[in-house]
Amino acid sequence: MKAFEGDEKMKIYDISQEIFNCQVYPGDPIPEKKALSSMETGDVYNLTAFSMCAHNGTHIDAPFHFIKDGKTVDSISLDIFIGMAYVVEHYGIVTGEDAAEILEKAKNQNLKAAKRILIKGDAEVSAEAAKVFAEEGIFLLGNESQTVGPENAPMEVHLILLGANVVLLEGIRLLEVSEGCYFLNAAPLNLSGADGSPCRAVLIDNEK
Repeated sequence: MKAFEGDEKMKIYDISQEIFNCQVYPGDPIPEKKALSSMETGDVYNLTAFSMCAHNGTHIDAPFHFIKDGKTVDSISLDIFIGMAYVVEHYGIVTGEDAAEILEKAKNQNLKAAKRILIKGDAEVSAEAAKVFAEEGIFLLGNESQTVGPENAPMEVHLILLGANVVLLEGIRLLEVSEGCYFLNAAPLNLSGADGSPCRAVLIDNEK
């Protein structure tokens, strides 16, 4: 993850993984690239093709990932992925009580940011926490793992959150980001009918 200085009052944190060296959920295909033409071999230009799973690296899960009639990537309004977000640090299992405390902290900081929760650290969202987030009606839940729930049994947590139309932003990188409120842009690719999409997620701190 890199932080970029643009305007002197704005700091941009790149919270995305590099695609070709990214983490991959066990069993998913890994990203691959192929040079279709190369100036090194005498071609007049460089041209690259690549293939990847929609859930490689930093990506979003649309409800259709686990919900048969759920929304696909292209049917979700962009304002779900773009707006104020709250970063909270947590390690271990996120319990229902933890989730309630996180939401309370976020609301005390910024009501709009409380609609997009990003969890920093090696955390696993429990079914109880998922229910708290779902009942609160948040727009988006982000985490650093490649899956929001237990890696060996992700279905229940996904069903709870995606069933409540809570979009998931998985595989983010928040090491250099402190707890607090930021402007998030995690817009996915416009993939018609897709269950997920890679994205170049960034956080903007306007107060730096």
